[in-house]
Amino acid sequence: MFYKYNKKKLKFESCDKLVVKVVTGIILIILVTSLSSYTLGRFTTKNRFIELESPLYIIEKDNPNHDFSRDALVEMIKELGIKYPKIVLAQSILETGHWTSIIFEENHNLFGMRQARLRIRTAKGTQLNHAYYDNWKESVYDYAFYQCRYLSKINSEEEYFAALDATYAEATDYSETLKSIIEKEDLKKLFE
Repeated sequence: MFYKYNKKKLKFESCDKLVVKVVTGIILIILVTSLSSYTLGRFTTKNRFIELESPLYIIEKDNPNHDFSRDALVEMIKELGIKYPKIVLAQSILETGHWTSIIFEENHNLFGMRQARLRIRTAKGTQLNHAYYDNWKESVYDYAFYQCRYLSKINSEEEYFAALDATYAEATDYSETLKSIIEKEDLKKLFE
């Protein structure tokens, strides 16, 4: 439960849903901007945030039917400053079967993520044994939070692959499959 201080009544009162959304938005902004090398001004010029009252911002709610594209995903990965972007894009391709799986189509889940329990998350719950989101962008934010929480101290691609093999995937050849996708689809050029 969230509370706010009412200066006129000199007491704390329960927050309404808008305040909870604003607080959640602030937390998301702090985490997203910590992942990005861009300034907050760059985000506001792209109309990603709605200014409510300086310095509070809330993430604009996307239309759940917004068209997904590989280029839009690449752009969002770049904007968020996600580490090892070609590996992350390869994960999306592998986990969704080139964005055709039921987990992607119904859950808007790009990475086969399960609902997190011990970190900030954007997932709305579990459906089809995977996290589900209101839109595909929330899935990207959730992956960014996952990466920030668990993989932020990794310093090389090989360490990243090893961490994915150890904790992310059940397949024993997961990183080798990702490397194959990166090479076959020439994903490196998208992030140069």
